[in-house]
Amino acid sequence: MTDALANELHLRHKDGFLKEDIRTIYLGGGTPSLLSEKELNFLLETISKLWTIDPQAEITLEANPEDTDKIRSTVWKSAGINRISLGVQSLFDDELKWMNRAHNAEASLQSIDILKETGFEKFSVDLIYGSPFMSMERWEETLKWVEEAKLTHLSCYGLTAEPKTPLANSIKNKSIAPLDAEKMAKQFEMLMSHADMQEWEHYEISNFAKRGHRSRHNSSYWNGVSYLGIGPSAHSFDGQTRRWNIADNKKYVERIKEGIIPDEMEVLTPTQKLNETIMVKLRCVEGCNISEITNRFGAAKATSLLSAAEKHIDARQMIYEEGYLKLTRTGKLFADSIAADLFFEE
Repeated sequence: MTDALANELHLRHKDGFLKEDIRTIYLGGGTPSLLSEKELNFLLETISKLWTIDPQAEITLEANPEDTDKIRSTVWKSAGINRISLGVQSLFDDELKWMNRAHNAEASLQSIDILKETGFEKFSVDLIYGSPFMSMERWEETLKWVEEAKLTHLSCYGLTAEPKTPLANSIKNKSIAPLDAEKMAKQFEMLMSHADMQEWEHYEISNFAKRGHRSRHNSSYWNGVSYLGIGPSAHSFDGQTRRWNIADNKKYVERIKEGIIPDEMEVLTPTQKLNETIMVKLRCVEGCNISEITNRFGAAKATSLLSAAEKHIDARQMIYEEGYLKLTRTGKLFADSIAADLFFEE
């Protein structure tokens, strides 16, 4: 697979999809933490031969706690990785087993110690709230651990039952109870209160950081910066078109061997770009800049957007402040539905 990824990098470079210097690299999806030292260096060297990498680039690797040992973390550091995204998910073994995770809570704690000892100053921890196992007491205990562990970045996601997933099927078959939306909302509110008390930036709906520790890579997505995704199911965006690779690993490798990039493409309409801007900007702490909407999409669209937002402002779910539409704490509980309500039709 590494050879196929490198070959796609060459094909993408030849195609001219990404022309800018690279400021962030994110090795994620699948199990990049299982890459050998040779494979990891091979991929990073391929990128550096094809593009100019900013000397201050943020280079992140997604890692599983069970894969994080002293040898691997030293390899990552030597290869130039300067940020780790650690998939902890939960600190409770019964919940991890229910999620079919390979690690236990002890492995998570040990992996964080290892990363610190190796010299990683920037790493993020992923946590999930809202599961049937996550009581309010457990969530409070988890957030207390976040404080004591002196973490600098946190990504927290409410558990969702996506269609056709084992969780959705279990709920449908009544083998487990439906997810408790009220409890999930209370745990999200507890999370926001914790962030305030610890002076964390709640800089995106699901992301929290100590000052100076925001994820530059993810922030690029939310600011509409072009990005290139490599590998099965990877997505790319150049400001005008969105592309996505086929998901089938075997077919992906076969097409790459033939010198063909196995992707599909969609050219975004002005309305799609506008709706996407509304959605991602409202998720961010800075909010939606009405001057930007005016400059990019016209004064009429900006006026219509402000008019549509009035009911949410009256409901104290939004505020309009210094030219920006922003979600209030209450509004953050309904971020997706509010954004959808503000969308424009084609």
